[in-house]
Amino acid sequence: MTVPFGLDESERTLLDAVAVLCVDFAARAADYDERAEIPIANLEALHTAGVTRAVLPSALGGDGIGYQAFGELIRVVAKADASTATILTMHTGAGVGLAQLTHDSLDGFFAREFLAGKRFANALSEPTSGNRFLNPQQEAEAVGDGWVLDGAKRFVSGSEIADYLLVNALVDGEPVFFGVVPDETLTIIPIWDTLGLRATRSQLLSFRRTPLRREYRGRGPQPGDFAVVPAGLPAISLGVAAAALDALVAHARSRIILGAPLSHQQWVQHEVAEAQSRLAAVEALFQRALWRADDGDPSFFGELSRAKYLANKTAVEIAQLAVRVGGASGYLRSSPIQRHLRDAEAGQLMAYSTEVLATEIGKEVLGVDD
Repeated sequence: MTVPFGLDESERTLLDAVAVLCVDFAARAADYDERAEIPIANLEALHTAGVTRAVLPSALGGDGIGYQAFGELIRVVAKADASTATILTMHTGAGVGLAQLTHDSLDGFFAREFLAGKRFANALSEPTSGNRFLNPQQEAEAVGDGWVLDGAKRFVSGSEIADYLLVNALVDGEPVFFGVVPDETLTIIPIWDTLGLRATRSQLLSFRRTPLRREYRGRGPQPGDFAVVPAGLPAISLGVAAAALDALVAHARSRIILGAPLSHQQWVQHEVAEAQSRLAAVEALFQRALWRADDGDPSFFGELSRAKYLANKTAVEIAQLAVRVGGASGYLRSSPIQRHLRDAEAGQLMAYSTEVLATEIGKEVLGVDD
């Protein structure tokens, strides 16, 4: 049995190295957000530090860090820069996903490309499928020895720098996953002007008879696959929540009201006690889910869903409290508080959204069977 909330020496060494990088990530986060620019330098620094090899499962040629280490990695990066953490999560999800899904048919091709530093992006979510990103509605057309796809995929983080896309489509009525090399049949629709997570540049992609090559077709997800995105999404919101709480505390300590720091006001103390306690509770739930994942307990998927639901809501609540405590100062562009609030709101919209998760959790608790 794995040790609860335990990391081995190599995982701790990796996280220490990432923590050093995150000092610079945090210092540059506002600039990347202001320009809505992909933080390529951050992503390259993480690759150089060994993150790529670390997150690839050992069966595919990587070091294979555990879920607990991966969750902490994404949380630490998200606290510094949520956009960097989001692209890292989606890049890892697509890269590791393609490596797993095509391991038998391509003899490790995508694993080698991933280790070499090629960029991957998840292109799964459709305008017609909503949150159900694993259930595409767009049918691929058989052409020659492969297929072509007409349609669109939305919120593809880091798509502008991607060497490969993980794409799904219906083949004979069944969802099938493919690796796709971006070419002239794929167009980025220039609509990116979002409120939060601006530096992810999560674009809308248009496919016009885009080739889906038979040799790049993968199997479906299976138990035992490293579930990158479900483990990463709660960590992003937890990182944002921690950053918002830190910004709140810094403001409350430095702002003088009637001769005393704002932190001395009782209402602030009470609200902060509630916020910090709630955050600690969600972090514990998330850590337990990751521990169960490392221990091979299949119930971890349900706990990760609950962790995402609560992490999303907690991040928004803490960021909103930071705005209240910050007052007009927290509303200014020069304050990190407004960015944390915008990033926190974005977490709720990522699949599965808080509304979808609430429905699923509620049905389970109430015993409602569709």
